[in-house]
Amino acid sequence: MTLPPLTLYLAAPRGFCAGVDRAIKIVELALQKWGAPVYVRHEIVHNKFVVDALRAQGAVFVEELDDCPVDRPVIFSAHGVPKSVPAAAQARQMIAVDATCPLVTKVHNEAQRHSEAGLQMVMIGHQGHPETIGTMGQLPVGEVLLVETAADVAGLMVRDPARLAYITQTTLSVDDTAEIVAALQARFPAIVGPHKEDICYATTNRQAAVKAIAGKIEALLVIGAPNSSNSRRLVEVGRSAGCAYAQLVQRASEIDWRALEGVTSVGVTAGASAPEVLVNEVIDAFRARFDTRVELVETAQENIEFKVPRILRETL
Repeated sequence: MTLPPLTLYLAAPRGFCAGVDRAIKIVELALQKWGAPVYVRHEIVHNKFVVDALRAQGAVFVEELDDCPVDRPVIFSAHGVPKSVPAAAQARQMIAVDATCPLVTKVHNEAQRHSEAGLQMVMIGHQGHPETIGTMGQLPVGEVLLVETAADVAGLMVRDPARLAYITQTTLSVDDTAEIVAALQARFPAIVGPHKEDICYATTNRQAAVKAIAGKIEALLVIGAPNSSNSRRLVEVGRSAGCAYAQLVQRASEIDWRALEGVTSVGVTAGASAPEVLVNEVIDAFRARFDTRVELVETAQENIEFKVPRILRETL
């Protein structure tokens, strides 16, 4: 049987970023150092495949510190935690390892600096997302106001319009965030922005790569988890860039092949917490159904690496 021809445009960069790579390595090193079980507060990164693999090695995932025994190590997820969490771990004399992405920690430090200078913070982020909860939890209640859309800016009740700064979640849509920042600057001309962009390099690069392939494709598949902010933003970016069919799939088994009947060009990318093995799985699934030609579209190269915490660099 002759297979229909199809070109797969593979976006690059895609998949794991340096912060995710580091977080997974932290759990693996902790298991080597202390043995199983090692407790992780919240999913270390938002990807079921990764979490299941670490669970099989002896990691136990919990939502709250109270669910961890005091005599076992606890790891804080890559998304970051409110200040109260490490303080509680210290009070319980637990071994705690912080896997917060250094680029999220940068935003935490920024918020702290602005607060010490007497500025109230506005955070652009998604309510309920662990990163937003962690960042807002760096300062006392009321010191960080959350906005999710440009429309939210009109309803902000601030202490002093002349003494404001804004920070953002690291995994937002670059274009949507620019719109919200413009609304903030229009209403509060004195508002202070980040010294360096808060949206992380990996989020920006993956969105740029999707924009680069959007004009070439009839459909876009983003490999990532439904609770992964950066993966969901890639779907939105694809649609905004003119790709009529853009779908989030966790792995090849979730692809809706009926929706792809008759297409000759498909784009594939992966969120920052999705491993490359899942990308290869998707490519193999296409090769089984189409005469597939794979074309790489690379818009940037990434060579960033973050060190693991000192407690894990010590002799295992």
